Amino acid sequence: MASTVQAPPPVPPMRPLRPRRSFAGPVVLIIVGIFFLLSNMGIISWHNFGIWFSHYWPVLLILWGIIKLIEYQQANRAGERARGIGAGGVMLVVIVVIAGLIASEAVKWNPGELCSDSDLQGLPWCGHNYNYTDELQQAFPTGGSLRVTSEHGAVNITDSSDNQIHVSVHKRVNADTQGQADEWNKATRPQISVNGQIVTVDANTQGARDRRISSDLDIAVPRKASVVLSTRHGDISIMGRDGSADITSHNGDVSISDLTGSASLNLDDSSARLSQIGSDVIIQGRTKDISLEDVKGTVRLDGDFREGVKLSRIAKTVNFKSSRTDMSFTRLDGDLDLESGDFEASNVIGPLNLSTRSKDIRISGVSSNVQVKNENGPVEIEVTKLGNIEVQNDRADIRVFIPEKSSFQVDAQARNGEIQSDFNELKIENGDNRSTASGSVNGGTSHIVLNNQHGSIEIRKGEAVASPPAPPKPARTPKKSEVPEPTEN
Repeated sequence: MASTVQAPPPVPPMRPLRPRRSFAGPVVLIIVGIFFLLSNMGIISWHNFGIWFSHYWPVLLILWGIIKLIEYQQANRAGERARGIGAGGVMLVVIVVIAGLIASEAVKWNPGELCSDSDLQGLPWCGHNYNYTDELQQAFPTGGSLRVTSEHGAVNITDSSDNQIHVSVHKRVNADTQGQADEWNKATRPQISVNGQIVTVDANTQGARDRRISSDLDIAVPRKASVVLSTRHGDISIMGRDGSADITSHNGDVSISDLTGSASLNLDDSSARLSQIGSDVIIQGRTKDISLEDVKGTVRLDGDFREGVKLSRIAKTVNFKSSRTDMSFTRLDGDLDLESGDFEASNVIGPLNLSTRSKDIRISGVSSNVQVKNENGPVEIEVTKLGNIEVQNDRADIRVFIPEKSSFQVDAQARNGEIQSDFNELKIENGDNRSTASGSVNGGTSHIVLNNQHGSIEIRKGEAVASPPAPPKPARTPKKSEVPEPTEN
């Protein structure tokens, strides 16, 4: 007889214990939330909160890692599986790292410069703008020189009518409260010190935290004093000096006029305008616009010139060197305008040597020898007094205007282009791929050598006279868009 007792059902397997929830994320959020709450309540300023976060944000990652390590050890002792990082934890780490890197980079620039914009002064980290003025005066030694150091603010140097140095200060302080601004104003009072024949004026804006001070200085010193001046953020103006000027400028505009001595400028992201300079001028560095006018000495320009260079009436030798252009000539009686895609000069006394690329070149009223090398831009030269001429170009035309009664001989060659001439004495052969011109005119005293690749050559009669507006430029072969467009001079 079969038994009626049934076997008990099998016991279901025990569900594995779920790992405990991690407290790392909530702890980090609580800490960040506390700081935001204190900032909203005015206990700490938003600016200080940003500074602290920019320096100490890695502490949040360290704290997060310590909590995860403790949780892992506790899970091991309890025989449980430790909870992993999870998508939320990864996202939290990514957000903290990105915000921290942005804050670390942002704190490196000067917040006072941003907050000086009236449209941005309402931002919470800018605080309020407080203005202060001050006056300093001291005896200036006979035959002395002036040195000025300014971190942030304009510097204006003029002539004084006595043997004193006069300093007028206009200071702007970005602070959260009037008391804080007063404290920083006292800590950043400009200083005048004398060491032998050297008088030093220090704007002393570094006395405030994170450089939230801007101090404009108006300095009057005897006219014969030489000036050595250094600024990081601010414009410079020097007027009426018999001595020299040695300038270092970052992020500002430099203006010098009526200077009997020499001028030496070291620029970084700055522009310069100099006029009526009685001696030599040297400009080097990374520059914006450069303008030189009525210089009685030599001019040397060496650096990266990212915007226009304008020269007018330079009495002695000019040397220009950049990553794209090398140029030298003996004197400039007219004007020279150098832009990213154009070079135009008038009344140049040679020998003129110019080597560049991707520029439309027009030189009028040139005397003596000329040597030009270019590519991807037409070259036009109008001669007043003929010397030797050598032009080498590529992918654009060459046009030379020569006085009718000049004496010269020609050797010209154009590949993939034709040659034209107003001088019947020259023998011209235009072929499918190569054209040549040779011969002498009026005895052949000067030597003209013209070489062109993928462009034509024109040899015309004419004096250097003012030309009408240029017609639209013909299309070039190959197209200019196929050649990288330089952005510097």
